[in-house]
Amino acid sequence: MEFQEYIKKGIIRKTSPDKQLAKSLMKQSKQDKIFLDSLEITDLSARKIASNYYDILRSILEAIASLDGYKIYNHEGFTYYLQSKDEQKLASKFDRLRKIRNNINYYGATMSKEEAEEIKSSVNELLPLVINKYLKDLEEIRE
Repeated sequence: MEFQEYIKKGIIRKTSPDKQLAKSLMKQSKQDKIFLDSLEITDLSARKIASNYYDILRSILEAIASLDGYKIYNHEGFTYYLQSKDEQKLASKFDRLRKIRNNINYYGATMSKEEAEEIKSSVNELLPLVINKYLKDLEEIRE
């Protein structure tokens, strides 16, 4: 299913651009990242920490969509949204993380400390790239 099809089905809805929502999502994401970065990843905490790193990335993508005037009602929609922005590589990475998170949250998948470290690293690598490209004008994101 492609971006325009998601719009036709109402899974992605065109709205007015919402800079305040984008700023709020950025602020919350920054706070969540600071918190998660402070946690030790163990075999016991790996599953929840990995899932929460994914949520930070998804929130950042929601902020970008908000600035573009889109409300996306399911996580898979973000993959098609990114593809519509000609961000195939990012879309692929995001979709991989989405599937891992879904396996954790909905199918009881386990995760090792090493796998969670890789997800943390991947998200921490993607965040500045995405933020600098799409959200650098929002004052709340400046370090």
